[in-house]
Amino acid sequence: MAVGVGESALGAVFQEALRGIYNIINMGRKYPSTLQTNISTLEALRPRVNDIVRYNQELDRPRAEVETLAREMRAAEELVRRYSNKSLWNFLCFPYYQKKLQAGDESLRRTLSVDVQAQMARDLKEILKKITDLVMSASEQFGPANSGLGTALYGTPENPDFTVGLDKLLNQLKFDLLKGSELFLNLTGFGGSGKTTLAKKLCWDPEVLGKFKKNIFFATFSKTPNLKIIVEKLFEHFGQPKPEFQSNEDPGYKLRNLLKQVGGSPIILVLDDVWPGSECLVEKFKVPLSDFKILVTSRVELDWEGCISHRLGKLSHEDSMTLFRHYAKLNDACPRNDLADQAVRCCGGLPLSLQIIGSKLRGKPIEFWQIMVKKLSQRGGSLLDSDDEVLAFLQKCLDVLEDKSIVKECFMDLGLFPEDQMIPVSALFDIWTELHSLDEEFYAMPYIYDLTSRNLSNVVVTRKVANEADNYYNNHFLMQHDLLRDLAVHLSSEKPLEQRENLIIDLNKNNNPELWSEPKKGGVIPGISQQLSIMLKQKQVAARSVSISSGEAFTSKWWSMKPYRAEVLVLNIGGNDYTLPGFIKYMRKLKVLILINYSFHPSQLQSFELLGSLSNLKRIRLQRVSVPSLCKFKNLRKLSLYMCSTSQAFRSDASVRDALPNLVDMSIDYCKDFKALPVGFCDIISLEKLSITNCHSFCGLPHDIGKLGKLQVLRLNNCTDLVDIPDSIKMLQKLSLLDMSYCINLRRLPADIGDLSNLSKLYMMGCSRLSELPASVTKLEKLEKVICDEEIAISWGEHFDPSARAPSIETTRNDSHFNLNWLFGQLRNLN
Repeated sequence: MAVGVGESALGAVFQEALRGIYNIINMGRKYPSTLQTNISTLEALRPRVNDIVRYNQELDRPRAEVETLAREMRAAEELVRRYSNKSLWNFLCFPYYQKKLQAGDESLRRTLSVDVQAQMARDLKEILKKITDLVMSASEQFGPANSGLGTALYGTPENPDFTVGLDKLLNQLKFDLLKGSELFLNLTGFGGSGKTTLAKKLCWDPEVLGKFKKNIFFATFSKTPNLKIIVEKLFEHFGQPKPEFQSNEDPGYKLRNLLKQVGGSPIILVLDDVWPGSECLVEKFKVPLSDFKILVTSRVELDWEGCISHRLGKLSHEDSMTLFRHYAKLNDACPRNDLADQAVRCCGGLPLSLQIIGSKLRGKPIEFWQIMVKKLSQRGGSLLDSDDEVLAFLQKCLDVLEDKSIVKECFMDLGLFPEDQMIPVSALFDIWTELHSLDEEFYAMPYIYDLTSRNLSNVVVTRKVANEADNYYNNHFLMQHDLLRDLAVHLSSEKPLEQRENLIIDLNKNNNPELWSEPKKGGVIPGISQQLSIMLKQKQVAARSVSISSGEAFTSKWWSMKPYRAEVLVLNIGGNDYTLPGFIKYMRKLKVLILINYSFHPSQLQSFELLGSLSNLKRIRLQRVSVPSLCKFKNLRKLSLYMCSTSQAFRSDASVRDALPNLVDMSIDYCKDFKALPVGFCDIISLEKLSITNCHSFCGLPHDIGKLGKLQVLRLNNCTDLVDIPDSIKMLQKLSLLDMSYCINLRRLPADIGDLSNLSKLYMMGCSRLSELPASVTKLEKLEKVICDEEIAISWGEHFDPSARAPSIETTRNDSHFNLNWLFGQLRNLN
């Protein structure tokens, strides 16, 4: 017994010692990063502190005001100098160094946050007092300011001194302003894209000045507009006495009366920076007058009747270089041209970032340029990581979203996909349907519209079809400005790794290496030091969404990670071979798997059988991969194959019904080798939607297609080898939508197609060989809409008595409306 007690006590002592060692190691591990943080802080503060000292000298301020700050800076620099050259042999002293550096940094930050802030507040008050005295003195000497173009309060603000890349849009706006009949013009774009600059430039255009003269009024709405103040300024601008308001509705009433009084001359009102929720205030400016125009600039596109919208995008590289050189004060012979080119490419064509970075580099030595460009261009880096001003401004772009709104979460989800790549809208639907418990895709589409209307993304439609209103979005993709994508990633990465909702790992940029722990080698049990290393490195991940990007050079040797709570896994891959990460088998809560290959050839997938053990997996989307033989997915509800090779997919010994017993939605798109559905497919009686589109080798549906009694939607769009539709289709009594558009070799419809008692929509554009309709079409009592070519429309007209009920027949030209920009973009990404 005594021996047992002794061993227990010894074990407790050992465990306590081990915890102490762990705490020391953990503190020592933080020393290098703390040292680097102190160095970065000093490098950022040094020029600013020097400026403060210089300004104090020039303004003849007391030296004591900056002495404390200068003393703290010298002390911090001495600490960094003392501990910067410590070798690894001093590792036992690292915890002591760590404490010293932290204390010095905290002391410096306390001085900045207390003494300096108090001095700044006092200086600001002094400046305001002096400005007020000057204004009062000028008013007494010259009288009140005249209204018109010469004043910044009531007329047009200052004329922008330099604009680049805005001429085309300026001419479009000017044409609509001078020639168009619409009352409202909307200039929209995300923050920093140049909306206000362009609006000011428009007001100073000679043709605009020639027509509107002094009747140009510029008002900034911002987030909390005050209509009373704006109306008061308008009255003063037009030489009218200041009005008295009796109620909240009174400003709008008096404003309309004022505009009617002065409406004999052309008038333009520029309402700058209108936020969502202020539309009702803008409506109060609406007065039916000739030659009266209202230009609204906003981050959100206004969806008003009779409103023309113009959108600002990013600048071209050539225009970006011109703007950057202006702010950096570069001449043609400047030796920094190569560095300027690198800096400009990191700014993403955003005028604001070009202005901020260019101004910071103006007049700086070549070494400063080299450091800045290195920070901007470093592997895995972002402009937002290198410049706080750009980050702060872009974060304001999200002020139009509520902090905890689903739309903001949807914006952050866009960061799960790589930069400069098109994001499939259908993939976003899969994610949002599961994460936000949305029942149908049409509940998710409003979030897409919300993001695009707020200029946080753009929709690209690769192929326009006539049935977009039927919630089919396989041809819809989102594109996002690089800096906005960086912002989404930054927002997702603000919390510690183990607390993030979205965990984004880019192995191409070697970020987040601390998530991986080295596996055992050769079956040898690691020693104590190795166990401590693994314990320190390995972390459990609390994220609901995990995104991992790996390029063609990725070795597929996954290290250990624990994403036990993840419900969404996005794998962005490249290369001809790819092995699924082994930790997938532990992702018991996984609901959505999206795997997209961005290289040219389909990637061969290995370890696909790991997915068979995931009982909660509901949605799988595979893009540009060779689909292995499907294992058993007991609860899979949706399977999407896009640009895949499918020859091996259905060669399992198990029946398709056993592999996919609860499948509800299956989509096969642009799979060039897909010829037919597998034997036994029609035994999946749970299926409600089947889409086989742009599969040119697909030659026919199974003859027992009628067994799919729950099928509601059947799309066979652009299957050029399809020649026939089985007669058993008449048994699909729940089928409401049938799309066989652009099946150019389809020669006949089933004779008993009229037995489809619930069919309400029939799309048959481009079916050039379909010359006649079966007589049974007259039995389609619930048929509401038919979209077809003009030749088929004539045949439909012959089958229905004009006096009887007939479906709506819409005709369209026989073309596919391809967006070739999408194709060129895909080819460019592969180079």
